[in-house]
Amino acid sequence: MTAVPATGSHHDAGRDAGVGPNARVPLADYLAGVLRGLRPLPPLDLEITAAHGNVLAGDVVGPGPVPAFDHAAIDGYAARFDDISDAQPGRPVRLSVVGDLVASSWRPVRLTPGTCFSVAAGALMPVSADVVVPPGLTDQGMAAVEVYHPTKRGHGVRRAGDELPAGAVLARAGAYVTPPLVAVLAASGIGHVVVRPSPRVVVIATGDELVDVGRASQPGQVVDANSHALTAAAAEAGAHAYRVGICDDDPEGLRGLLDDQMLRADLIITTGGTGTGPGDMVRRILSRQVVFSDLSVYPCSSLGYGTVGGSNGVPIVCLPGDPGAALIGFEVLARPVIQLLAGADPVFRPSVRAHLLETVSSPSGMREFRPAYITERRGGGYTVAPLAGGPYTLSGLADANGLMVLGEKVISAAAGSTVDVILLDRRR
Repeated sequence: MTAVPATGSHHDAGRDAGVGPNARVPLADYLAGVLRGLRPLPPLDLEITAAHGNVLAGDVVGPGPVPAFDHAAIDGYAARFDDISDAQPGRPVRLSVVGDLVASSWRPVRLTPGTCFSVAAGALMPVSADVVVPPGLTDQGMAAVEVYHPTKRGHGVRRAGDELPAGAVLARAGAYVTPPLVAVLAASGIGHVVVRPSPRVVVIATGDELVDVGRASQPGQVVDANSHALTAAAAEAGAHAYRVGICDDDPEGLRGLLDDQMLRADLIITTGGTGTGPGDMVRRILSRQVVFSDLSVYPCSSLGYGTVGGSNGVPIVCLPGDPGAALIGFEVLARPVIQLLAGADPVFRPSVRAHLLETVSSPSGMREFRPAYITERRGGGYTVAPLAGGPYTLSGLADANGLMVLGEKVISAAAGSTVDVILLDRRR
């Protein structure tokens, strides 16, 4: 299952963004070129539990009312309001209890004047009953009951369609299937919905120097943190994420691995080898399929985007090898691609304006994404404290709940000034 291109190929989309070997492309222009070349994945009919977390591909209309029938909302005595309206302390109303009704009772019954039914919450209401008297307002009799206080007409009763009438739109296209929505769908008698499937994302780390976790880095050996972190990030974004692991700097090995993964992936993410140094194999091998762009983004200034397997193949995002830069690159490019494939709208995380607690500097001509900790003020608004950035972005991200964005023209932001902060919701 692959994305449906809008016009042309994903490779063309990268070129539409103004990509060039010597250009430093503004991030907004780059993303516009990439994202307009993608469409959400084709819709899929899923059972409602399996659909949890996916985006609806169309409106869902309820086939019947919710509740489906009049029933008792509480335990008590189903009665006619006219029979109990005169009840008062010292002068109770006495009713004959003609039967018991539980939630599994299905046969319709009718009340006659002066009678009532003992009912459990969820039980079908007797015909002509319009109130359920709580046991605490009675002597809790079994064959007959004395009602000491009247209740309002309709108390303790849920009528058919009170919550949702038949034909109501239960959810609009683009809505996430949440646990409460699953309950609404089930209560309405809907067992399947048409959704955009969660993208299948494959993560590959490249580099001869990489070793698996469980050992310390040393000269010539670097622990592969990226593939683990990016797989977790893709899963957090709602994807079905698969970590392939480490691929050595072997051109044929990389080509073969990509060919194998195309059958299981809607998006491939690689990390490492995006620079122009002698060891940057990914950029050399994929240069015909992937456009590598120098962006005005710090600390992730080099990204690759394209398609493997032809114009209708699988989109691929190539991220840097530095772990902090790779995670920033995931946020600015890979995550929006995942969200678009999943049919989400908007595809970007929400952001707020916040008052800066410390003065920070930023590289000239670059849009910096700086880890930060944002706090909501009791009187309204937000404050934000910058965390470690630049070469220490990875440690900063571990404590961050936001990304502070400093524009290309900002070289210094003073304490007390207002900055944009992207909210990092770790649950999604």
